[in-house]
Amino acid sequence: MPREEKSWEPVTIEDVKGLRATQGGALIVLIEGKTVAIPQALIDDDSEVWRPGDEGTLVIPEFLAIEKDLV
Repeated sequence: MPREEKSWEPVTIEDVKGLRATQGGALIVLIEGKTVAIPQALIDDDSEVWRPGDEGTLVIPEFLAIEKDLV
């Protein structure tokens, strides 16, 4: 069975708040009452949430949204 390719298609998630950054290069965000670590390198340029204190939309690749159970 062939391996599925990861989808890099951007996914927009609403009502996200940046909580804190980690030394490992992740941003801890609050989404629908749960905290999730998002690698900062995978946050899309169109995202409103980049750093702690930011609020708004988070734009990340589809494969990551699926992996983190956000879609």
